[in-house]
Amino acid sequence: MWRWLGFPLLLLFLCWCLGPLCTTLVLVVPALVWLALGGRRRTEPPVDPRGRAVFITGCDTGFGNLLARRLHGLGFSVFAACLFPEGPGALELQTATKETGGAGELHLVKLDVCSDSDVAQAKQLVQSRLPEKGLWALVNNAGISAWGETEWLPIEKYKQVADVNLLGSIRTTLAFLPLIRKSKGRIVFMSSTNAFMTAKNGIYCMTKAAIEKFCDSLRLDMKRFAVQVSIIEPGNYSQVTNIQLQKPAEAIWNGLSEEMKEIYSKEYVKELTDFVNAKLREGSDKAHEVIDAIVEALTSATPRARYMVATVKEKILVFIFNICPTSWLDALLSLQFK
Repeated sequence: MWRWLGFPLLLLFLCWCLGPLCTTLVLVVPALVWLALGGRRRTEPPVDPRGRAVFITGCDTGFGNLLARRLHGLGFSVFAACLFPEGPGALELQTATKETGGAGELHLVKLDVCSDSDVAQAKQLVQSRLPEKGLWALVNNAGISAWGETEWLPIEKYKQVADVNLLGSIRTTLAFLPLIRKSKGRIVFMSSTNAFMTAKNGIYCMTKAAIEKFCDSLRLDMKRFAVQVSIIEPGNYSQVTNIQLQKPAEAIWNGLSEEMKEIYSKEYVKELTDFVNAKLREGSDKAHEVIDAIVEALTSATPRARYMVATVKEKILVFIFNICPTSWLDALLSLQFK
């Protein structure tokens, strides 16, 4: 977050040092130059979807399913990767796109992002059915979540979440990158505001923080090839995704080992479960806000590197987590659960 404050703070410091006359020069001259060079961002036409394909992971439900419908309606040829291509979510997607129509085509693809063989087969299928302008974009949307105290979750769960959220995105990116580079297209990753702040969901947050750094590196690497890389950072949209479902406290308690039950009381487990479930119920149901951001990243002539799609409160919290001393944050968060 400091990167956004650095330039304004530098200007203020220069103004304080140089006095009124130089302050005018420091502030006014750059503004005049900026206006002379065009002022606003270039108003280039958006990307034409005709003849272009987009590959989306995690289309069984949630954002992936909704995005596939939107892009198909816009005229893209959509490869909708589903863990269960014959499941209810995939079938509803297929039915919905037939009813609404669209200039492009819809292809359901079987894909477990944790499987090297699935990714290789999906790439072969995509290559055999690409439209004339090739694969324009890859949207790494597939993800899972879990919450709880750090030691409640076994190492197998850590491996599973990391394999889907982090390695799954890297696996598909490495496979499809040659096709994206050929079309000078786009790669979009689903991160989260949880990449910057955590509260009893460290297993999820760590994967999103890692995705942020992977994207930063990839974005710089791809600039020489004119490939744009964007990160979508949604806030709490739990009402429109299945990534984290509400669970009763009894189910959480029964899932703990006997050792954990001796350390943590049943009352504490219930308190924490009630807190998490309340937060999940507070989630926004306005999925279109996130879909709009993804579509802009895919179709804008000048896409942004990051799209934070969150409430004002969530953005303020992200800002606080980025600038406050760690000791202050630890003290405040520790007060909530004792």
